[in-house]
Amino acid sequence: MTPEALLTALIIFLLRVFNNAISTVRVVFITRDKRLWSAVLAFIEAFTFIVVVSSVARDLNNLPNMLAYCGGFAVGGYVGMALEARLFTSYVIALIFAQERGHAIAVALRERGFGVTETSGEGRDGEVTILRCVLQRRDVRELTAIVRKIYADAFISLVEAKAVDQGWLRGSRQTVDDESSGIYRRP
Repeated sequence: MTPEALLTALIIFLLRVFNNAISTVRVVFITRDKRLWSAVLAFIEAFTFIVVVSSVARDLNNLPNMLAYCGGFAVGGYVGMALEARLFTSYVIALIFAQERGHAIAVALRERGFGVTETSGEGRDGEVTILRCVLQRRDVRELTAIVRKIYADAFISLVEAKAVDQGWLRGSRQTVDDESSGIYRRP
């Protein structure tokens, strides 16, 4: 393989990584109703895609270019998710249903800094405690571990929260009023 062919495959790979990473970030902007940014990223994404596809489609027998294209797509998805995690604060709503030890779960979560709303409900097999907690996505694993340690049979449902306005959020020490993200936090 010539140095020129290697350079072409590397450029295809890098452009495809960029293209797919932009696509992932654009989807985040769409879900947060950032239309202008979504449109700008869509233009960049489409332009990059055309450049890359035309480079690969010129010679469909060029295996290194095709592998670079596919590998760039895979790595681009990973890079896009990493960018999303670093650039955007994502919130989820955890609903925890416990037939036993519901209050103990709520107390333990509160001790770890989570805000928890506790209510009673009626399930198929009788009374349940329903716990509702809004948290950052990065804290889901910790919340789940706390719940499982206290009552392993609790049912946990996670729902994406598009925006948060007021209330208790773990780690919030100051007022944040960031209209660009659609997130409003107040301690």
